[in-house]
Amino acid sequence: MTTPALLPLSGRRIPPLNLGPPSFPHHRATLRLSEKFILLLILSAFITLCFGAFFFLPDSSKHKRFDLGLEDVLIPHVDAGKGAKNPGVFLIHGPDEHRHREEEERLRNKIRADHEKALEEAKEKLKKSREEIQAEIQTEKNKVVQEMKTKEKKPVPAAPIPNLIGTHGGDPEDNDLREKREKIKEMMKHAWDNYRIYGWGHNELRPIARKGHSTNIFGSSQMGATIVDALDTLYIMGLHDEFRDGQKWIENNLDFSVNSEVSVFEVNIRFIGGLLAAYYLSGEEIFKIKAVQLAEKLLPAFNTPTGIPWAMVNLKSGVGRNWGWASAGSSILAEFGTLHMEFVHLSYLTGNPIYYKKVMHIRKLLQKMDRPNGLYPNYLNPRTGRWGQYHTSVGGLGDSFYEYLLKAWLMSDKTDHEARKMYDDAIEAIEKHLIRKSRGGLTFIGEWKNGHLEKKMGHLACFAGGMFVLGADGSRMDQAGHYLELGAEIARTCHESYDRTALKLGPESFKFDGAVEAVAVRQAEKYYILRPEVIETYWYLWRFTHDPRYREWGWEAALAIEKYCRVNGGFSGVKDVYSSTPTHDDVQQSFFLAETLK
Repeated sequence: MTTPALLPLSGRRIPPLNLGPPSFPHHRATLRLSEKFILLLILSAFITLCFGAFFFLPDSSKHKRFDLGLEDVLIPHVDAGKGAKNPGVFLIHGPDEHRHREEEERLRNKIRADHEKALEEAKEKLKKSREEIQAEIQTEKNKVVQEMKTKEKKPVPAAPIPNLIGTHGGDPEDNDLREKREKIKEMMKHAWDNYRIYGWGHNELRPIARKGHSTNIFGSSQMGATIVDALDTLYIMGLHDEFRDGQKWIENNLDFSVNSEVSVFEVNIRFIGGLLAAYYLSGEEIFKIKAVQLAEKLLPAFNTPTGIPWAMVNLKSGVGRNWGWASAGSSILAEFGTLHMEFVHLSYLTGNPIYYKKVMHIRKLLQKMDRPNGLYPNYLNPRTGRWGQYHTSVGGLGDSFYEYLLKAWLMSDKTDHEARKMYDDAIEAIEKHLIRKSRGGLTFIGEWKNGHLEKKMGHLACFAGGMFVLGADGSRMDQAGHYLELGAEIARTCHESYDRTALKLGPESFKFDGAVEAVAVRQAEKYYILRPEVIETYWYLWRFTHDPRYREWGWEAALAIEKYCRVNGGFSGVKDVYSSTPTHDDVQQSFFLAETLK
């Protein structure tokens, strides 16, 4: 789930342009041909040229004239006064026989010279050693790389910056609130400083091993995900020295021309979202430039039969694919449905509509499709345009698709009525088929699987409490009060999932079966990885109701994170929230700095 910093600009932090054609894999394959194959190609070219010279060069003994069609040429008559063609034509006969012969001889000589030059070049190639041929191949490679780098540095159009949204609100008057806010800021410093020491430039941090960490969503390269992801939090907290350190690293080291396969969704929300947020907050041009460079690298992912993007794309080759586990090669709703905010802003900032067109095409396609029970399944095949497995959830695989519909409407100053209608239709179906109340009186959001409701709710789905409250204003039939109440009920359920653990931190998912309510049953669901969704819902409820309980619940979570997740080298997730002596997973997620602490 993603968390907004600067509403209504983005679903994550803020909220289409193609600066050049994508690179294609066969270019690189050509540069990697074996020397033996290259020699065979040269020899083939030599034989072909010899064959052509023998059979096709003109023979003056047989061809007294090199027929250029000059003897009988039909020329359309043009009225010089009007510049229009006259349907009549007139015939030109060859004017001077001697002049024609000279022209023919000149053409023959040029053809012979070109052939002889090509033959000499082929002979020279055959004389070269393997090492010389390899050196030439490497030289061509270097030229291609240099051309790619030059293309990536192409400046983007200037665009006016909206009023900057910085940290100008001052300190709270209440001493207790001021102390709590300073404590959260100190936690951010602890997380950032240790990353700065032990993981700088890596995507994430292993705070116990004190070294860099990465996962397959970022590919094999060190792209500094934590740096980019945390920029707006640093700025909002007034940590401007740390912000400038991050900016310098981005200016000097952030390179997207790497041979690395990344998640389109994750790179969009963490990198493009993070860069755009930093740009809007600071006005520094480098962030916009880098965002556009990266977006260009993601565009090849949309090259599918339906325009629904692949889940993964290689930043260098542009080759895309989907996760092997995702319903027979399907794309995932929460991934291709969570591009809209950032891509619309890219079009706004650059003046190029390509990004906007890409995401609007996705929306138009979804509008045309039938939906079982009005629900959006989590899987859509990008080749066939058909739904995959009928599995619908507001948690993982579905969550931020609904969030982005609502925020697209908010971002448009409530003029994107199409997005609002899609959101309202989806929420009505979700409320009808997925939302239930347990025997103990807890409202939860289950998952729909092939016509059956699974009474399980994920931590990721807990964001929906805040979403319902955010979308209350503007709801159909003046149901604002209903959605405020529904959001509060979801917040209470998610608080219970925290309160019923030993650590007062929530599990990854929890059941509502029989006597078991808001509790994880399987060991594989008992972990907490520094996620923000529950705290995010508390934040929205506080903003809309100013009920102090939500601040209290947020502070409870902060104290639990400080007590059980803080280690000397940063913050770590825990493997079992029901154990009073937790084992750490030794990963400081980038979203902990980007969302949870924010």
